[in-house]
Amino acid sequence: MSREKKNLLSDQDAPSSVNRRGFLSHSALLGLAGAGISLGLTGCKDEAKAATAGSASGAVTKGSHAGGEIMPGQLDEYYHFASGGHSGEVRIIGVPSGRTLRRIPVFNIDPMAGWGITNESKAIIGTNPDGSLKYITGDTHHVHGSYKDGTYDGRWLFVNDKIHSRLARIRMDTMEVDKITQLPNVMGFHGIFPDKRDPVDEKTNYTTRVFCGTEFHTPLPNDGRDLDEPSKWGALFSCVDAETMEVRWQCRIDGNMELVATSYDGKFAAATQYNTENAADLGGMMSAEHDACIFLHVERIEKLVKEGKFTTIGKSKVPVIDGRRAANKDPKTALTCYVPVGKNPHGVNATPDGKYFVCAGKLSPTATVIDLSLVHKWFAGNLPKERDAVVAEPEIGLGPLHTAFDNKGNAYTSLFLDSQVVKWNVEKAIANFKGDKSASFIVDRIDVHYQPGHNFSSMGETKEADGKYLNSGNKFSKDRFLPVGPLHPETEQLFNISGEKMALISDHTAYAEPHDGIIVRRDVVKTRQIYNLDDFPNKVTPENMGVERKGNKVHVRMISQAPMFSIPIIKVKKGDEVTLTLTNHDKVEDLTHGCAIPNYNINFIVNPQETKSVTFKADKPGAYWIYCTHFCHALHLEMRSRFLVEA
Repeated sequence: MSREKKNLLSDQDAPSSVNRRGFLSHSALLGLAGAGISLGLTGCKDEAKAATAGSASGAVTKGSHAGGEIMPGQLDEYYHFASGGHSGEVRIIGVPSGRTLRRIPVFNIDPMAGWGITNESKAIIGTNPDGSLKYITGDTHHVHGSYKDGTYDGRWLFVNDKIHSRLARIRMDTMEVDKITQLPNVMGFHGIFPDKRDPVDEKTNYTTRVFCGTEFHTPLPNDGRDLDEPSKWGALFSCVDAETMEVRWQCRIDGNMELVATSYDGKFAAATQYNTENAADLGGMMSAEHDACIFLHVERIEKLVKEGKFTTIGKSKVPVIDGRRAANKDPKTALTCYVPVGKNPHGVNATPDGKYFVCAGKLSPTATVIDLSLVHKWFAGNLPKERDAVVAEPEIGLGPLHTAFDNKGNAYTSLFLDSQVVKWNVEKAIANFKGDKSASFIVDRIDVHYQPGHNFSSMGETKEADGKYLNSGNKFSKDRFLPVGPLHPETEQLFNISGEKMALISDHTAYAEPHDGIIVRRDVVKTRQIYNLDDFPNKVTPENMGVERKGNKVHVRMISQAPMFSIPIIKVKKGDEVTLTLTNHDKVEDLTHGCAIPNYNINFIVNPQETKSVTFKADKPGAYWIYCTHFCHALHLEMRSRFLVEA
């Protein structure tokens, strides 16, 4: 075993917190003078402090949300967290500016960050026995935040993968994925929503579960049986533990599930459903007059699971409960309530006051308002029919899809066919439904460009909906932007909804194809600017740095500190299995280093005080330069090491 070591700058010699501009301006000449004897940080001992998240040279101008203009040097009021569709990612956008702040790789490979390349990210995504990624594709549709006391707590984001039925959790302090779970016996996992309060323990007023709806019926288990008998296929609604990310239970239901919502009291999870006929072809899916919004009584389901009254499917050990209509005829013991709504509904959203769920009609020009107190009444056996929980069904326009809310009792529904957003008042729609024809519920309409899908308002999925902004995610941009070939960008349009009339603030492009999103006040989000070195058990220090060989396995432990890698020459032999562990010892905010090895498909970054590793086979003899891919220093181009593979 051989070990090489180089002297590094000690921690006490490095500044505890300086900003990147100060670092670069003070260290350029020092790096030139001292690159041969140090890592270029000596002399950078001024008192400059790193700017904290949320600070800027100037405050956001008063009333800036009315016009949406954010001047240079000013910060946005809100974060917009958006799904990335079949890019497999999540995006962070500033509101109202529309600035793209970050793209978070989730189910996709990202050679900039090294997601899907580093050992740490592969362990999260999941690998085959040979170490290759199990999947390299993903389709994110719905991103939602964790809650405390009915509003966002800034802890986690959750997002689905429709293709491979996976749920990912993102830490909001670092904006990086820390866990991914694949749902068993599920295909087409579409809608998700975290709970807002524990359904069993009312004192627990934060997110403990994430609910997941399934869009496609499959054989159960899907192992080659019943391929020609789709009448035997089924769909499962899943509950995932928010802390452990393990699947707690599944409930077999009738129909296909589209979107998911949860009640503020924690008692119900719900999903819009199409194909309540359980058919396998279009004709069969359209044969019934109504589809449904299904409500799941979570406490009753978990009581059965606790009592061991469940089955399992195939090799999965996850408890499965029967929530189909035939097994739930008595409301007093029923696990599910199927409230009839218009055919092929699209979208279910909870009003900020917690009273109602609103489903959009899609094929029907209506929205359906369901009173949750009446759903409670049905489960108690005191409501004659499920349909009696419907308290309004206003006609609002053609192709209604998704609904957002303000803080004044108004709803905003996207109209795909009309290319509009319609603003309507929920209580007036209820009054009209009861017979008061003088109750005019339509407040305003505005054209969007073009064919809107999801829309969402600032803090609109919480009890703190503030009625400032509405984002309309439009599926077609047509003539709104410069042509860039056959694939057009999509359009994100931002509206000021603080007055009675909606006003278009701005158009922004979106790379195909975002779906749902949330708009979160910036004070909710508390990010870390620098990692803690001790967060990484495999961190490299001056004491363990070097090259270690055990047979044909070589472990290179290296430090990056601008403008140098700590080991200038690394020698291995052809056929060696090489693990390279790299720790960034810089403590400067925004001073990230990259690490690439030509011809070896290695490229990743390490942020300040972060550690990452890669493992690969050295199967190509020759000399290769390991170089920094992320600009870090005036001597950035010189930041290299020689990787020598002997034949």
